[in-house]
Amino acid sequence: MRQSAASLEAFYATRLGQTAAARIKQRLRDLWGPCTGLGVLGIGFPQPVLPLWQEDARATVGIVTEENEVTTNAYTGARGGMIAPALDHRLPFTDGTFDRIVLLHALEDAESPRAALREAWRVLAPEGRIVVATANRKSFWSLAETKAFGHGRSWTRRQLIALLNDGLFQVTASTTAVHMPPLNWPMITAASESWERIGELVMPGLGGVVLVEAVKHIYANPRGSAPAAVTQATPVSTKRPALPRKEAEPSPLKSTKDTVLTNAPNGVPLKSQSNWEPGK
Repeated sequence: MRQSAASLEAFYATRLGQTAAARIKQRLRDLWGPCTGLGVLGIGFPQPVLPLWQEDARATVGIVTEENEVTTNAYTGARGGMIAPALDHRLPFTDGTFDRIVLLHALEDAESPRAALREAWRVLAPEGRIVVATANRKSFWSLAETKAFGHGRSWTRRQLIALLNDGLFQVTASTTAVHMPPLNWPMITAASESWERIGELVMPGLGGVVLVEAVKHIYANPRGSAPAAVTQATPVSTKRPALPRKEAEPSPLKSTKDTVLTNAPNGVPLKSQSNWEPGK
């Protein structure tokens, strides 16, 4: 059974929910910046994060599941913003409409996560970027059934990366967020930034929410089986070429602290924080 929009709205109206949303938005802000002039789509229950781009993006649109009643007091639709109901595997948009897509509380309750991602791929523009944010199976938040991230199917970072790769995306970065315990205590929520810093150092993979970014590439697969057209006869060599082993293997990443995302808005590179790791 899908989690209702009313229960999600009630959670994000609490001090704990507002603090969790702030930690998620901080990760997205570090990654994408203001998204000036871009079209942003949120799927699932995106109301907590859509205001992050509302003033700068060309348009911000939120899609909640058709079964849920659309709520309005969690998000005001200024500057082209709107919230509408739709099926996650049948979105009412033409191909390549949006430059950025965020899935929040979408895959946990989706009947077919692959179909939902495939539909998101369809409406995402070429070279557009998507972030999938779900409950982290390795965290205490996934066990808190009365909280928003303790409902439905939780995921690990590796599972999300595999799902996105199978969905024709290229994973570029991943991280976790919301390291504080799922307790609505003032002493916990007031120190959420300290919990976040400690979690990044001590338990970087155990945040309550796992976020994975991927990009939509439109190009021919160099390893595909489609033959190229013959334009000129070429002598066949009997000697089998071989690359040195070190050149054939991918070079290891030196550091994850200075990851530069080159296709940031307005062409200005954004330096992500060390908590965003390059995709593998």
